[in-house]
Formats: sequence, C-alpha cells, structure tokens
Amino acid sequence: MTKFFLVLHVLAAIVAVGPVTVAASMFPPGARRALADPGDQRAAETLRLLHRICRVYAGLGIAVPVLGFATAMSMGVLSDAWLIASMALTGIAAAVLLALVLPRQEELLEAVEAGAGTDATTEVATTEVATTVTAGAAATTGIAANPRATVRLAMFTGIFNLLWATVTILMIVRPGSTTGA
Repeated sequence: MTKFFLVLHVLAAIVAVGPVTVAASMFPPGARRALADPGDQRAAETLRLLHRICRVYAGLGIAVPVLGFATAMSMGVLSDAWLIASMALTGIAAAVLLALVLPRQEELLEAVEAGAGTDATTEVATTEVATTVTAGAAATTGIAANPRATVRLAMFTGIFNLLWATVTILMIVRPGSTTGA
C-alpha cells in the first residue's frame, strides 16, 4: 500500500504543482506585456488563462499533502524531522500562493481588463497598479503598472517556487534515510 500511496503522491505533485509553478512564473512577464499594450487582446487572454491554471491547479494541489500524509503514515515516518520540515514548507508555500500570488494576479488582470476597452484614464482601486494616459498619445489609453506590482508578484512567485523546490529536495534526499539516498 505504501508504494501505491507514494506513486499517487508523486503523480499528484507533478500534475498539480508543476502547472502552478510554470503558469505563475509566466504571469509577471505576461502582465508587463499586456499592461504595455492595452489593446492586445491576446495578451489579456493569455493572462486570464495563466491565472485560471494557477487557481484550478492550486485547488487540485491539496491532493499532494493529503497523499503525502497517507504515504508517511504507511511508512511510519510522521515524526521524522525532514518530513515535519517538508510539511511546514508545504504549508508556507500554500499560504504564499493563496495570500500573495493569486490576489496580485487578480489585481493585475483587473487592471489589464479595465484598460482594454476604455478611451479615457481609468483608475484601478489597488495600491500596486496605477492607470495613466501615455504621454504623446492622448487619444489612446495606456496602462502603466507600478513597476513594483509585477516585480513583487515575480518575487512572491519565486518564493513559492523555491519553497516547492526545497520540499522536493527534502523528499528525495530524506536526511537519515536508510535507502542509501
């Protein structure tokens, strides 16, 4: 039964966490492109897709710690330090995704969508995204995101990815393992 839980745990990690890490990493540069050219519908659609991938696979990602816990129980390693550290880091990664990454993606997506069909300056109610009319193009609307908005999102995404990489390393190396790893 242990091998069955382990296989499901690893598959869930690959299928659920992998897409979130990639899509979340692609979002900040995509947001910069979309904000630089508010008329680019393809850029806005790409952002919507990336955000949807992050939301959906974040929900599916709950299977990873659930199956990991079942695997650890069947292996009898629930009290091992490497596993406790992995569980704590997994919780922190989930908190970073839910509290810092996804909300900022939504704010940037709203800013892009707000600027897509307007002819005048629009204000977006957020501290990190500002809308302005581009200089020299009074007839068109240009959305200039506060550079810190996409930079902060990229930073939080990097932290999320680093936490998952650390968990993966702990799962492979397993300090004190008797399997020779």
